Amino acid sequence: MAERILVCLAWPYVNGSLHVGHLAGVYIPGDIFARFHRLLGNDVLMVSGSDEHGTPITVRAEQEGVSPKEIADRYHEEFLGYWRALGISWDLYTRTGTENHRAVVQEEFLDLLHNGYLFEQTLEAFYDPRAGRFLPDRYVEGTCPNCGYERARGDQCDQCGRLLDPIQLIEPRSRLSGEQPVLRATTHFFLDLPRLQQGLIEWVRPRTYWRPNVYSFTLNFLEGGLQPRAITRDLEWGVPVPVPGYEDKRIYVWFEAVTGYLSASIEWAGRQGDPQVWERWWKDPHARAYYFIGKDNIPFHTVIWPAILMARGGLNLPYDVPANEYLLFGGEKASKSLGIGYTVPDMLAHFDPDPLRYYLSTNMPETGDTNFDLLDFIRRNNDELVATWGNLAHRSLTFVQRSFDGKVPACDALDPEVQARIEQAFATVTERLSAVHFRDALRETMALAHFGNRYFDERAPWRQVKEDKAAAATTMANVLNLVNGLKTLFAPFLPHSSERLHQLLGYQDELRAHGWRFEHLPAGQQLPPPTPLFRKLETPELS
Repeated sequence: MAERILVCLAWPYVNGSLHVGHLAGVYIPGDIFARFHRLLGNDVLMVSGSDEHGTPITVRAEQEGVSPKEIADRYHEEFLGYWRALGISWDLYTRTGTENHRAVVQEEFLDLLHNGYLFEQTLEAFYDPRAGRFLPDRYVEGTCPNCGYERARGDQCDQCGRLLDPIQLIEPRSRLSGEQPVLRATTHFFLDLPRLQQGLIEWVRPRTYWRPNVYSFTLNFLEGGLQPRAITRDLEWGVPVPVPGYEDKRIYVWFEAVTGYLSASIEWAGRQGDPQVWERWWKDPHARAYYFIGKDNIPFHTVIWPAILMARGGLNLPYDVPANEYLLFGGEKASKSLGIGYTVPDMLAHFDPDPLRYYLSTNMPETGDTNFDLLDFIRRNNDELVATWGNLAHRSLTFVQRSFDGKVPACDALDPEVQARIEQAFATVTERLSAVHFRDALRETMALAHFGNRYFDERAPWRQVKEDKAAAATTMANVLNLVNGLKTLFAPFLPHSSERLHQLLGYQDELRAHGWRFEHLPAGQQLPPPTPLFRKLETPELS
């Protein structure tokens, strides 16, 4: 029976071009997972969208002297181009500026208020006298009181992951003027996290299948004690607070953005003409929700969002939050705001999408930070995609064209060793992908391609065809079937080249129609003239 799998990917801020660290941390792994489950025949819904209400957008808008909406529109369109080029297979990629999103967020706010999990409180917040305005959390920077990082933001420290309030920062400074802000009184709604703490601990403790960093961080965070957290801010850009007296305030982005997973699902359902169909992924207790994020977003997805869902009631909590570590560039964390790391548009201007997807998958920071090295990327493309996998596919198809009139040779039964290796690869890769271990899955797949090349070399069909054409036919039937199996195993990682290979193997339909299984090529199937799957790369000049 098909399973329902909800795949939620972090909402990127539309304040500048994404860097490849975003792809390695969130978008490539989420897409691999969704594609795998679709091939399995599961009922997948993959959603996300552009986060256009965060303060990074207003900061960029003020720097350029334009409206936040102009910034959001510009980069939302740019992001849509990335997803098309890379083959990110969204069911819906939307944005937080829609009327649907506003309505869902406001409804959720009112649900929490009605259920008694929101309360008003007057607090002191930073105010910039020179700018004449209250400062949102991300407009305040300073030294983290926990780890001493000097560029901690007012909402969170990127170095240690600790959630912060701006007043906790040491030597705070305004991003608007660079001066030390002053404290002034203001009234806001707070989410009563302490009331939810014990329920969250009891929910987290059994989730030992989570990645160790996610599990230990979350449990330590919860056991350290939760404090109420302001859910509104003195802002003009964002979702309005749906209660009287708050006309000049907005629902803060940390609450609004995570609610986007739900609002996107509801929007998708409306587009299908079945407004309630989203409930299959959010209310069915057997459905599983996976959240693909970077490690700096762990507390928002394993504490804050589950707390909101608990307070609201009736909706599924996350099943897994396979957060990745950081992709580094020269030992430094990739940063859109600081210009560290190659941007996605720069990479796509020089390279085809599948080689980029491949390198980011082999180098994915699943259990620790990894480093992006352009020379290593070129080497892996040339040695692994071109010289190993691409070589096996192209030499096999070329040989069959030349020696068997481009038709799949007949074979009574596959070589038991070939059959066993294919079946073992499918079993192992299935287990690895199901457990969200992408690097291991790709390593196992490439190992099968290495085996295929060795098998081809050992059988030497170029000699067999001169001495015993039937033996050569048997060899090539084995090799082509192995290539056919590899096509499917590589498909979640390399969708463009796998789909093209599907056509080169003589199929007229889409690869997805054949599912996640090894099937024998029909004997006599006519193959079109082959073309190489990958091209050798030289090192380009990148900014």
